Amino acid sequence: MSVELMVWDEPVPITRDQARATYLAVKRAEPVAGDGPEVAKELPGEVTRYPGHVLVTMDLDTMDETSAQVFTIARAHGLVCYDPQRDLVHNVAPLGVYEGMQLHTGDGMIVHDPDLGLVRDVLGTLSPQNPFVTLVNFGRHFLQVSPGYELEYKEGSLIRTMVAELEDVRQAFHEYATGDRSFLSRYEWSS
Repeated sequence: MSVELMVWDEPVPITRDQARATYLAVKRAEPVAGDGPEVAKELPGEVTRYPGHVLVTMDLDTMDETSAQVFTIARAHGLVCYDPQRDLVHNVAPLGVYEGMQLHTGDGMIVHDPDLGLVRDVLGTLSPQNPFVTLVNFGRHFLQVSPGYELEYKEGSLIRTMVAELEDVRQAFHEYATGDRSFLSRYEWSS
């Protein structure tokens, strides 16, 4: 079994719906031999070029490692990357305030310097197949959530709280990623 990612240029951040529509339209087109974006030469996996787009196909066993490489290369080139398996789009911006911040998920995705839209969308994928989402600033602090919306925050000592709604979780993660600590005073935390 194989999985795919598609990479292309967009002038502004796009939604998952826009990315999905682009992916599906491009897949209906004919690949081009040797043409297409130059970034195709740098991408790992099996690469198929389309006009203005590159499709990367990889096997399931190397999906996590290869995906992380594709995300990093796409970001370095200022390109959008769409993951049709997870229905997630990786935009170039807007980013959080912590350079080097990482997004980790329980289903194996790791993204360096994730855009804020991706963080928001990933939080909606919490499930038994994706049992946690974490934003990590290694050596400094992290914010993590698990199904049932238990938030854990660590900066020195670990504290926990339960929140009621996914939108509360999304707000806390947005605040954390942008350097705002309002979520700490909004909830009652315990060690």
